[in-house]
Amino acid sequence: MIVTLDVSAAIEIIFHKDKQEKFEKACQSSQWVVAPDLYVSEITNVLWKYDKMNVLSHDDCVQFAEDGINLIDDFISAKELWKEALGESIKNSHSVYDMLYAILTRRNDATLITNDRLLSKVCKKMNIKCLI
Repeated sequence: MIVTLDVSAAIEIIFHKDKQEKFEKACQSSQWVVAPDLYVSEITNVLWKYDKMNVLSHDDCVQFAEDGINLIDDFISAKELWKEALGESIKNSHSVYDMLYAILTRRNDATLITNDRLLSKVCKKMNIKCLI
């Protein structure tokens, strides 16, 4: 199995939240875990917000970001996905950011691991497998 991991699911894993075990098991049992290169910006931005709110220390933010980045085997360039993602964004009235994950998943006959219910609904409409 191939999985695409989005940041909402990665946060569940690295913060040991409710769906950690389910998401982590899916990643560990997969042969390849991928994400668009946007993932790095997204996860570091989430952790920057935790630092800004004084929820985590600077060092913890760096460590959690590294843990999240290390969940991914390969990052796929958004340059390879943008046109198809833009088309699906327009068609489905949904963000290009999320559609990069959806398109990467579809192109690899993978399963998208996400904690984003709205994204999973769009993926269902697009016949893209999701674990939520």
